[in-house]
Amino acid sequence: MSRRYLPLLTGLAALVLAGTACAPEETSTAEAPASCAKEDLNLETAGKLTVATDKPAFEPWFSGDDPSNGKGFESAVTYAVAEEMGFAENEVAWTVQPFDSAYAPGPKKFDFDVNQISVTPERAKAVTFSDGYYTVRQAVVTLGDSEYAGATTMAALKDASIAVQVGTTSLQAVKEQIDPGEQPKVFNTQIDAVNALKNEQVDLLVVDLPTAFYVTAAQIDGAKIVGQLPHRNGDTEHFGLLLERGNPLVSCLNEAIGALKSSGELQRLEDKWLAAEGDAPLLK
Repeated sequence: MSRRYLPLLTGLAALVLAGTACAPEETSTAEAPASCAKEDLNLETAGKLTVATDKPAFEPWFSGDDPSNGKGFESAVTYAVAEEMGFAENEVAWTVQPFDSAYAPGPKKFDFDVNQISVTPERAKAVTFSDGYYTVRQAVVTLGDSEYAGATTMAALKDASIAVQVGTTSLQAVKEQIDPGEQPKVFNTQIDAVNALKNEQVDLLVVDLPTAFYVTAAQIDGAKIVGQLPHRNGDTEHFGLLLERGNPLVSCLNEAIGALKSSGELQRLEDKWLAAEGDAPLLK
């Protein structure tokens, strides 16, 4: 459910987006802690790292709707980040935070949220993001016998009815890149959007690529990936860990993410839990 954007771009926000890649932005103005040692961190619960995600927690980002088992890419990344920061597995406490309220302004009852949340300039006005831990593309899914199953271009999808989840970068991609003649059908949850395709209420479903692989492998018999959408305007889209705006913990999260990138561990986790992009053609 690649995810996810604030729906309207107006005025300055649009200008910023036009000139800025969706890379993580430095939004925190708070001073970094004296060190990233646990005792120096101002955490939701002292001595524990409180991490939020939505429920259900979907494959391949999590496994068995249980973020605490360390299985699935985002669960594994969370525990790897925690370990880099000196937290043991039993010092990670999970809490539920609905996706569409995670990036609302205001206090947070978690240290960070991990939930396929794309970093956008609009969201970064309300919350703080870590450096990106995953670069994502949007993908188009359809039923195997659909008239759109053999499409190779975005232009060929313009007459299709398309399902997306509300508040996602998938919706943004549909509007900006496919620009269908019919307004996309927007659903409150990913499973509702998946069921719309499964029940043939729509022709296509647009989600992030790893989710598309899961949809075709486990959620809809006979479904296929039509292809990946190119990055918009050459910009890349990243998932970032989300924090309350100005939370200085972000500097320690960035330090941990940087170490995981340098060691190759982040790529190893991606290779282990997420399908390869090369298995889906790039739409023109």
